[in-house]
Amino acid sequence: MEIQAQRVGVDGAQGTLLRPTSLVVRSGEVALVSGEPGQGHTALALALSGRMRPSSGTVLLNGKEDPRRLRRKVAVVDAPGVSAPEDALDLAFVVREEMGLGGHRASRRTVATWLAERDLSEHAHSRFDAVPPDVRIRLLVELAAMRRGVRALVLDCPDRHGTDPRAWWALARQQAEQGLAVVVLCSPPAAALLRVPTARLGQHEQPAPITVRSPESPPDDRPTGRPDGAHPSPTMTLPMEKS
Repeated sequence: MEIQAQRVGVDGAQGTLLRPTSLVVRSGEVALVSGEPGQGHTALALALSGRMRPSSGTVLLNGKEDPRRLRRKVAVVDAPGVSAPEDALDLAFVVREEMGLGGHRASRRTVATWLAERDLSEHAHSRFDAVPPDVRIRLLVELAAMRRGVRALVLDCPDRHGTDPRAWWALARQQAEQGLAVVVLCSPPAAALLRVPTARLGQHEQPAPITVRSPESPPDDRPTGRPDGAHPSPTMTLPMEKS
């Protein structure tokens, strides 16, 4: 699967939300995109997922404009004010809601088992904003990847939680290893710590995304997770870049 943003710009009522930006990412690849606060991270995430119509430019899925299919194939992870869970909700409720959204059974027992398998039972009834940031990011990424039909993830500024960028970068790479196309949006300081090729918001000439598995990928319509949250084993384990 290939997602291509061609000079995508977004205007809002108060002015420009996103200056024209170009980007290409395919199954098995992860693209890092940086920009200063207010340069349009969430606007790009919504445009790439077919949830916001660009004011200029186009977003193509496998060479065609198809916003409806993009919405089915692309999950936006932890976008502030859009897909980020409410801070006051407890973790178990967030997991149950995300499982239901992903088309899986979401009984209390299923959620309890899912959390126990990840040694997170102690956080089950904690407010979501009290859960350690690295844990909440990991769970949101995994739950988004479990959604039926999802073949791409867009992580919206995981660095805003103050975690080590290498932790969420490793999560992104792991999902690409399993065949998903992954885009991570972040700030320039976080990108600089990772020392990897980085695209920029508001630019047309962008570096190629990082390929972390062979181009072979499962059919677009194959479910990416099972109701119990299990995933196939990664095809390889790759080390994180040293800072």
